[in-house]
Amino acid sequence: MIKFNIITLFPELINDHLRYPPFKKAVSNNLIKINTINLRDYSTNSYKSVDDKPYGGGVGMILCVEPIYNCLRDYNLKKQKDKKIILLSPKGKKFDQKLAKEFSTQKEITFICGRYEGVDARVERYCTDIVSLGDFILSGGESAALAIIEVSTRLIPGVLDKKEAVINESFEKNVLEYPQYTRPEIFKKRAVPKILLSGDHKKIEMWRRKNSKKIN
Repeated sequence: MIKFNIITLFPELINDHLRYPPFKKAVSNNLIKINTINLRDYSTNSYKSVDDKPYGGGVGMILCVEPIYNCLRDYNLKKQKDKKIILLSPKGKKFDQKLAKEFSTQKEITFICGRYEGVDARVERYCTDIVSLGDFILSGGESAALAIIEVSTRLIPGVLDKKEAVINESFEKNVLEYPQYTRPEIFKKRAVPKILLSGDHKKIEMWRRKNSKKIN
């Protein structure tokens, strides 16, 4: 079982997703556990604020290091083998299927979800990884954490009904999956390729390999 901890200002953004696949099945079958932690519970003031203005000036607010450190300390979340602490940041390493496979073998993964204009840089020293979904900016790290958890969870044996679904997916073997078709056979004069209707599994497999796009 993998335990996912998500440190966030908005636990409700995470919890609503847990009612749907693949999270629901994975949780009910004890394949994963998801623990949402409200960062405001670790505020150092009576206003429950966890952000402040950046030193040196600038637009927006920055999440403070102290509440995040206190949260990690109270949950005894440290850099350990088979346990990761991930800061979600646009400047991090880009998440991909290869990284998802690595994450799917961990015992525990903690995500620190940024908000506003970012996170105090001193938080990085307590993290094992800094990860980004890509070259774009999100309002916060919650959607990124959910995406990473979903991709990683799908790779855990028993989460999907058919293990072939993972083996033959896009990005496996550095290819994008071949085009797929279903009924009706003809739609607005556009027909399904005849080879897929032939019943010749060898030729179908050859067609699928030919029409899978290689990734550089």
